[in-house]
Order: sequence, then C-alpha cells, then structure tokens
Amino acid sequence: MPQRFYIETLGCPKNQVDSDKLVGTLLADGLVATDDPGRADLVVVNTCAFIEDARQESIDTILALADARHDGARLVVTGCMAERYGDELAAALPEVDAVSGFGVPVTLGRSRRASGGRPVPTLDLLNLPRPRSAAPWAYVKIAEGCDRTCGFCAIPSFRGPQRSRDVASILAEVDQLDAVEIVLVAQDLASYGKDRPGELGAGAIVPLVEAVRERVARTRLLYLYPSDLSDALIDVIGSSGVPYYDLSLQHVSKPLLRRMRRWGDGDRFLRRIDAIRGRYPDAAFRSNFIVGYPGETEEDHDQLLDFVDAAQLDWCGFFAYSQEDGTYAVGLDGAVPRSLMDERLAELRERQDEITAARRDELIGTTLRVLVDAAGTARGHREAPEIDGVVQVPDSLAVGELHDVVVVDALGPDLVAVSAAPPGPSVAVR
Repeated sequence: MPQRFYIETLGCPKNQVDSDKLVGTLLADGLVATDDPGRADLVVVNTCAFIEDARQESIDTILALADARHDGARLVVTGCMAERYGDELAAALPEVDAVSGFGVPVTLGRSRRASGGRPVPTLDLLNLPRPRSAAPWAYVKIAEGCDRTCGFCAIPSFRGPQRSRDVASILAEVDQLDAVEIVLVAQDLASYGKDRPGELGAGAIVPLVEAVRERVARTRLLYLYPSDLSDALIDVIGSSGVPYYDLSLQHVSKPLLRRMRRWGDGDRFLRRIDAIRGRYPDAAFRSNFIVGYPGETEEDHDQLLDFVDAAQLDWCGFFAYSQEDGTYAVGLDGAVPRSLMDERLAELRERQDEITAARRDELIGTTLRVLVDAAGTARGHREAPEIDGVVQVPDSLAVGELHDVVVVDALGPDLVAVSAAPPGPSVAVR
C-alpha cells in the first residue's frame, strides 16, 4: 500500500502555494493524499509566524494533529515558524519528528532536523511543479522574500530578500494549473523584477500580467504597495476584466506611517483611489490597516476613521499591532494599551461593516459576470477567493464556468443572485 500524507496549511495565500508544491513533490514520490490526518503516514503542518495570534494557532494545530495521528506516523512542521524558530521549535515540541525550513525537503526520512554541518538538500519551492488546480482558481507566487524594511514586519528576516521568478516558469505553472482565474501573489507584488534589472527590471509586473491574461479568463493581483502602483499597472489591472485593487496601506497618518517606515498618507491614497475610480468606475478596493502601532495617537485614529468614511473601500481588514522580535518597532516608545487597541478596532470594524454592507446593497438589480467555484457559490471581480464575500447562485449553474447573473439580495458581505434574463433596458450592467 502506498503511504499517505496530510497537509494542514495556515496563514496567507503564499503559504497555500508552498503547500501545493509540497503536494506535487509528495505525489511524485509515490505518496497518496488523504483528508483524514488519522490515516496519514506523514502529517505536515505549514505554519504561519506573521503575528502572535498566527503563531499560537500554528502551535495549537501542531499539538492537535500530534494527538490525531496514528502510531508510527511522522509529524513534520514546515513554513514560516520552522524557518524563523527552527531549533527552538524542535526543542519545545518533542511531539514533532522534523522541523523543515524552506530549504529542507519534507520526506519520510528519519533525521529529526538537517543540521550539525551535514549538507542540506535544496528545495526551490518557487519553481517546483504543482498538480492541476482542484478549484477553478489558483494562487501563483511570482516572487519570494521582500526588500522593504517596514517597522512592524519580520518577514524579510526569515523569507529573505526579494527573488523574482522567470516569466517562463510562471507561465508554465499557469498552464499546469489549468484554472479559469489566476491570483498572482508575492510579499511585494508590484516590485516584481526589480531584483533582476538585467533580465526583468522595474515595471516587469505589467508585461507579466498581460502574458498571464492571454492564458486565462481572469487574472487577479493581491498585495500592492501603493508607491509602486504606476499608471501602467493601474491600467493593466483595470482593463483585465478584474479591476480589483488590493492596496497595502497599513495606516493614513503621515507621522505614523514614517514611524512604520512606509510611504504615503491619507490624502495621497484618496487621490489615487479617486483617480482609479474615475478611469474604472467598477473598480473594487481592499486594504488592511494596523491599529495600535507604537505612537498611534487619538488624532491618528481619528484620521483613519475619516479615511475609512471617505474612501468607501469595498473590503477592509483591521489588525492589532503585534510586537515582533528583531523589528524596528520593538525599540519605539508610545506603546498603545491592548484595551485601547481593542476599542479602536471595534470602532473601525463597525464602521467598515456598514460601508461594505451598503456597497453590496448598491449591487441589487445589477447583472454580474461570475465564476462558479462550487455548486451554489460564485464570485465576481469584486470578490477575491477565500478573503471576501461570495455570490450565492443557483446550484444548476455549472462549476468552473463563467455565468451572467442578476443580484436579487444582499446578506451583509454576500450577494444572492439568479441566472440572468436576456439583457433589457431595466437591468443595469456592471
């Protein structure tokens, strides 16, 4: 009987890509996937280490799967926690058989950890083959690492500097996946190619997006640093059929953004958003903001509230600041009490929930082009997979295909739609 494996993935879409490539490697090695960790001979946890809550979730998942596995099954921890806390994690969790960083293959071998001066086999997760996508959409990671020095972020310390992939390898992966929608991801997506000036160079993201959209019906981009959102990039996104702009803003107070070692301010962001809407009225926007960064004042918080009201973004995430060892922010004064962070988070989330619900209500009566991900569940250009709301559609609509539907109701972040009738003057089309 072939040995079975089970992979649990935590964290962001970039981790999901890594897991998909591990799946491809394990399948090539003759193992068989199972969705029951209790039947697996190899249990892999792909961890997240971005903030404290994510690390705790990773630990809890590791311990739960340690209890769920059968006698003799191996438990391997990989991903960001493995890379950042490798030896420390191995010592703290005797339940784990191996802690494998990004450069160590996940196998059924018996060594606990590749260390002690022995050669470490390389595993280039960026360019490993992947199996065909099980869903009509798939993430594709176009670069690894990050060259920025944001004050709150430890990712460059364990993911390393930016390393952009060859265009040919990216397009080959797109072809392998055979998906209707490709979602391009990276730590700093718009900087793709900057680290390879002789081959790619700044602005290389634009021809890459053009090449991808020649292969698939939908191309979506996640995680755009605002200073690199050039006119050319705005246009290639806006004209792609998926005018969805995921802008990594983090805050709007100029003094606080400088303490974060980041570019921009609320006025610049609003001007850019308004300009995009002027060119692409159907544009959808998502962003994330950190609440409680050291030095955040009531005035800073009020500026963020005012921005949320003015920007009318479709989607927003708000996260409490998490102190990360080795980051610039650790040495800053002006710590914000957790109780005050929670108050500010609640106020912002309530405000944004109202805005999101209102923007969804505005779509009632319009006709949308949606991709059916599963029976009864679809997404238009405004909904990124696994992140935003969905469009509830009749079960009769074929999965994996694009359909025109008419929105008949909105339930908070979700829409309810029926199959579209022939276009008529009373139906708005967006």
